[in-house]
Amino acid sequence: MNQKSNQLVSAPFKSNPSKARLPWPDILSTFFCALFGSAAIWAAQTEQQHGLFLALCIAAFLAGGWSPTLSTLEGLPSGKINVDLLMIFAALGAASIGDWMEGAILLFLFSFSGTLESFAMYRTTRSIESLINLRPREAMLLDATGERLIPVDSLKINDRVRVRPGELFPVDGETMEGETWADEATLTGESEMISKPVGSLVFAGTINGQGSVIVRMTKAGDDSTLARIVKMVHEAQAQKTPTQRLVESWQKPYVIGVFIGALLAFFGGKLIHTQSWHDAFYHAMVLLVAASPCAIVLSSPAVMLSAIARAARHGVLFKGAVHMETLGNVECIAFDKTGTITMGKPLVTDLWVQTEGQANRADDLLRLAAAVEHHSEHPLGVPVVKEAKVKGLFPSTLSVDGFQSLTGNGVWARVQEPGFPWFWVGIGRESLFTERGITPPLMVIEQADRLRGEGKTALIVLSHNIGETTPLTYGVIAVADKIRPEAKATIETLRQMGIKKTIILTGDHERVAQIIGRELGVDEIRAGLLPEQKVFELARLKENETKVAMVGDGVNDAPALAAASVGIAMGGAGTDAALEVADVVLMRDDLGGLPFAVGISRLARQRVHQNMKFSFGVIGLLIVSTFLDLPLWMGVIGHEGSTVLVGLNGLRLLWERIPGANKPITN
Repeated sequence: MNQKSNQLVSAPFKSNPSKARLPWPDILSTFFCALFGSAAIWAAQTEQQHGLFLALCIAAFLAGGWSPTLSTLEGLPSGKINVDLLMIFAALGAASIGDWMEGAILLFLFSFSGTLESFAMYRTTRSIESLINLRPREAMLLDATGERLIPVDSLKINDRVRVRPGELFPVDGETMEGETWADEATLTGESEMISKPVGSLVFAGTINGQGSVIVRMTKAGDDSTLARIVKMVHEAQAQKTPTQRLVESWQKPYVIGVFIGALLAFFGGKLIHTQSWHDAFYHAMVLLVAASPCAIVLSSPAVMLSAIARAARHGVLFKGAVHMETLGNVECIAFDKTGTITMGKPLVTDLWVQTEGQANRADDLLRLAAAVEHHSEHPLGVPVVKEAKVKGLFPSTLSVDGFQSLTGNGVWARVQEPGFPWFWVGIGRESLFTERGITPPLMVIEQADRLRGEGKTALIVLSHNIGETTPLTYGVIAVADKIRPEAKATIETLRQMGIKKTIILTGDHERVAQIIGRELGVDEIRAGLLPEQKVFELARLKENETKVAMVGDGVNDAPALAAASVGIAMGGAGTDAALEVADVVLMRDDLGGLPFAVGISRLARQRVHQNMKFSFGVIGLLIVSTFLDLPLWMGVIGHEGSTVLVGLNGLRLLWERIPGANKPITN
């Protein structure tokens, strides 16, 4: 156990990164140790080859022992003592009493377990570097001289690049010309293609669809979403969980204790069992091997490295293994409403006209409303115009003149259809019309009240001829912030996974929050909260619950995200604030990733506990067996075998199904 799990180092983000390499030094060390050891077994068959036997054994010792020796020598000047020292002394002790082959077998198996551990680190590092390799090395720059291919690292902010169909976007930027679709699965795990009209954000490493587009670079290469994700995953893998820090804190005294135990076994064996000095020393060497905590030390990092890499590939970023361990222990999850439970953008949800069932009537109403709202700066006017554009009703042939806005009540204007006289159109609350002496029909008021009772904003639309008050056209357009389609299923899945309480913390009105909460089936609702009141509510929850997670959508939820045991941000692709403020980021901007995050955290904690119990159990069994004349080679197999199994148990997280995922997710 060479403790390579703690040697992951973050590398700068480059367009042409060095590839993850197989651990050839460790592989060759193990190979030559096995080769020389096998040759030594052959040479031992005849007494005439005793000199060759010793030479081959020494070669096997050098091949298998150079790595733990270097590791030990590097740590000694600073007072660091690790488990490698136990293995070196055990091997040298075996050689000193003439058991060269058992010492060689010990070093071979120790080297072999180190090679497997290095391979596990290579596998998780490669998963990160596969993200780095997503960014192209070159881009087609557009400037005054035309188009030319240049290295991506030579690009500057505001440079324009052309991206053809099927190519990877080389930079984070904004589309200036052309429309396309983008496959962002490599970055966010989102399987659906994302529409990219002019003005849309695109991200380095994602795949351009069928359109040829021109993109203006908005972020430097080292500050792109992809680069920051890679940096975050590197930093997360370098962090240590409380379990790992606890293990490392007692590693030095434990190793010293094992040496003292071996000395006591040496002298006690000779005095109590009246064994020869040779047998007593042999027993001490077996105890050194049996009590070595290699598997314990590897129990946590082997799991957490794999889990962080797996989560990152599927759009869930953990900023540290400590956050994964904490999330796996959460029993209560609090949600912000706007932008988290809901889409965060008002949309048209209902359209009622006086003659229901006639589509042209509804279209006429929406066309009128959009023509007027196009001149408004009010946020509620945006979804009306957007809905009309989606249905092909805007822009229209209508002329608009004399636009007016009455704060808190609505807007109105004169509208004309070509070839017809001007007429008046108003959109807003009842008060907008009553002030002009217009009484909306009773059925309109009833429909508006019904929609408001559902937590929606009701916009009454009325038109009449200039100089008259009798409505020509009337109806109601309901606008609301829609609940995310995956929200209800997510909360139900979390409940099935054993989350004891779900709660909504929102600054919105009580009525709206209650309607949404009842629809989703959450356990508790707190509405009308200021940011500091959300922090107070989280403190209250933490008094009653072991751990509380908070899910929000960025900067406005920063105090609550910081106050929670784990802050989880709805990141979307490239939301800078979310990447900075939270402990965990759902890059898909999809609540459906939350059960996956909880599931992989719980599975990781479960694997760590399995590894710890197994490791302590094997060590206890081996120590007891040393007093029953356990051979050194069996102690070696038991010790190193348990280390290998612990590493493989952690590596399983790279491919196995995650509890809470809607479907199996594989690499």
